[in-house]
Amino acid sequence: MGFIEGIDRQQSILFPEVIDEYITEDNTVRFIDAYVDSLNIGKLGFIHAQPKETGRPPYNPGDLLKLYIYGYLNRIRSSRELEKATYRNVEVMWLLRKLRPDFKTIADFRKENPEALRKVFREFTLLCKRLDLFGGELVAIDGSKFSAVNHNRRAYTKDGLRRKLKEVEDRINTYLSRLDDADKKEAVLLKTTKKELQEYIQNLQKYKANLEKIDNKLEESGERQVSLTDPDSRKMQTGNGGTDVCYNVQMVVDDKHKLILDVDVTNDNNDRKQLYRMSKRAKEILDVEELDVVADMGYHNKQEIKKCQDERINCYIPEPAKSENEHIGYYAINEFQYDAQEDCYICPAKEKLTYRGTRFKDNLESREYASVACKKCHLRSRCVRSSYDRRIYRWVGEESIEEMRVRMHINPDKADRRKELVEHPFGTIKHWMNQGTFLMRGKLKVAGEICLSVLAYNIKRVLNLMGITKLIEALKMKKDNTAHLVFWYYSFCNTKMIPRMYEYIFCN
Repeated sequence: MGFIEGIDRQQSILFPEVIDEYITEDNTVRFIDAYVDSLNIGKLGFIHAQPKETGRPPYNPGDLLKLYIYGYLNRIRSSRELEKATYRNVEVMWLLRKLRPDFKTIADFRKENPEALRKVFREFTLLCKRLDLFGGELVAIDGSKFSAVNHNRRAYTKDGLRRKLKEVEDRINTYLSRLDDADKKEAVLLKTTKKELQEYIQNLQKYKANLEKIDNKLEESGERQVSLTDPDSRKMQTGNGGTDVCYNVQMVVDDKHKLILDVDVTNDNNDRKQLYRMSKRAKEILDVEELDVVADMGYHNKQEIKKCQDERINCYIPEPAKSENEHIGYYAINEFQYDAQEDCYICPAKEKLTYRGTRFKDNLESREYASVACKKCHLRSRCVRSSYDRRIYRWVGEESIEEMRVRMHINPDKADRRKELVEHPFGTIKHWMNQGTFLMRGKLKVAGEICLSVLAYNIKRVLNLMGITKLIEALKMKKDNTAHLVFWYYSFCNTKMIPRMYEYIFCN
């Protein structure tokens, strides 16, 4: 028995007459083509959306957008690899109608249209909203670090820069002392060493001058660190315990179908100032009166939670440990019960800590509570570690934090939903899609690039949920009246209602 044999390379074969026969009806490129064609490229702000009357005609921005969406869906982000795909990939040939832009044109498109790319993602979000793919009741917020185009050696903090300057000065002084020793000796063999030492000193002095320029820029700008390759990126702590020059990507994921609702990029090292901003944006996109938000402990910021509460955004965020008292056997602050009617705290010894004045604690305006019974209390050894009496500081907006504690006590499992909602998209984009490192430089361009990754993620999920045929039908009805959209939606949800809906909408 022999092997399965291929055809003779010299044999004549017949290919399909048209390239469209290579692409099946359920191929993803058909949706990409229909989706981009449904967009108003000029209104979204793409460069060259309106070609000039003179000069060489540009490529249609829609064609280049199709190429990038296809690339990000198939883990091809490099402009050179995308250029190669236009020559050897049948799907790309069909999508671009055998156009073959060079890699420079492809790269410039992504670099010059970051804001327009963000609007493209927003348009797909609005499409998902019209198709009722968002629940609008619960969202999860989280942040993750994506590596920037900037090596760690090209990023300096104030403290690190001062240490580096001191190291360079010490090395210069060491070489100078060795140079003095070489001058005192007359041996011929040391002449080469003396010349090398002088070169080392000159190189180090140039390096020191560059470091001093960077130090002066830091002083003038007031920043705590600077990155030389990508000025907007920052050195941050990463999940593996190390440091890397990154951007902090913020993401909001809806609970219904785990679709990404919103995304943004910041260069803040932590998430403490992102809760209200991202929650408010999510509430505006969903256009709901009330919204539940879950996030991890890194988002616990009393002022941010209070702002959310005022906007009818209900937060579910675990509280970080406030002190070491609980771990060493002392009474923690949660063992002091607040009495709102008498405006006092009841301690474990059943004594009252009454209001003593207003102070600023951790940059927050707080009310101070203390008791005269502390000095003679039989539980003092388990409550106070110093000669001072026990004092409780209550933030003036503490009611919003207490309301959150009650909500989390009633719904203890809701905060745990964050892991299954928002960590999966980050893991998919970083590892399965291999897009955990940015190719662009600058915060604005990086924000446009992450929108392409998130758009590709959402497209994959929606195609799995609905199928290509139904989604293309929805795009065709996008510009029609509301009746058509209602008819399509009910036909998708309940096929038994098609005749009745059709009769009611189109025949009456």
